[in-house]
Amino acid sequence: MKTQTLGTSEIFTSAVTLTQEAPERFDLAFSAITQPCPWPKAYGGDLVAQAAAAAMRSVTDGKTLHSMHSYFLRPADIGAAVRYEVELLRDGRGYSTRQVRAYQNDKPIYVCLAGFAAGEPGGSFLAELTEPVPDPDDLPSSAAYLAGRDGGSMTERSKEYWSGGRSFDMRHVPGPVYLTVEGEPVPHQAVWVKPFDPLRPVAGLTDAQRDLAALAYVCDYTILEPVLRVLGLAWARPELVTASLDHAMWFHRSGPVEGWLLYVQEAVAAEAGRGVGLGRFFTPDRRHLATVVQEGMIRLV
Repeated sequence: MKTQTLGTSEIFTSAVTLTQEAPERFDLAFSAITQPCPWPKAYGGDLVAQAAAAAMRSVTDGKTLHSMHSYFLRPADIGAAVRYEVELLRDGRGYSTRQVRAYQNDKPIYVCLAGFAAGEPGGSFLAELTEPVPDPDDLPSSAAYLAGRDGGSMTERSKEYWSGGRSFDMRHVPGPVYLTVEGEPVPHQAVWVKPFDPLRPVAGLTDAQRDLAALAYVCDYTILEPVLRVLGLAWARPELVTASLDHAMWFHRSGPVEGWLLYVQEAVAAEAGRGVGLGRFFTPDRRHLATVVQEGMIRLV
């Protein structure tokens, strides 16, 4: 298994570097490696971003990824190859559609539909942020927050991973829910995110495509946190078990993923061991880039 270097965006770019393979089930096939993490299963954002990269590499007429709809079927092994089979469902003048199925150990572990658009003239609307948010430079990094803190199920390895093992610096408003839920159990939060260093080129993807994959990658880390926050649950609670169930993402506008982005999130529902989170990515000048909705399992054992 590859040794992980902390505090670098290379973790993400390694995850979305695909190897083309001979297809066995559909039209095109690629493989990629899930990245190290301290949990029993691979990070779900690896699968979303790798599937996005595979789908984008199958579209050669200039259309841009505008949406993904995903289901997580089985846990993925860490540091192991995942095979992505791409079916070319439709290529029209304005829109194209792909299905991507991910396999590991010869079993399907993830499936998504991805839509691509050529783009055309039309109206424009920008969602507005009504609440002020502190600047990221005024907030502690995950590493600074966790320095000298311990508790619950947190290990040195998980502390290291939260601090610098996820390719992106993350700064929470209110404070993180790693160890405790501070203050009132409100159903919303915001997270400033920025690559630890400039994103490297990714073979087979343009920089714009790589940046779309970066949003798909980083969105999964914190999308269930507003649900945990309103339920008063911290990640390090020993009885807590979570898993991504399904995921939808819409890419509204292009924008470089190089500086800070504001990821505004809210809890939509929690019931019967499941929770739904909604998130929106904004640039610092408040351009709305993408929207995410995810349902996850939230279980106390």
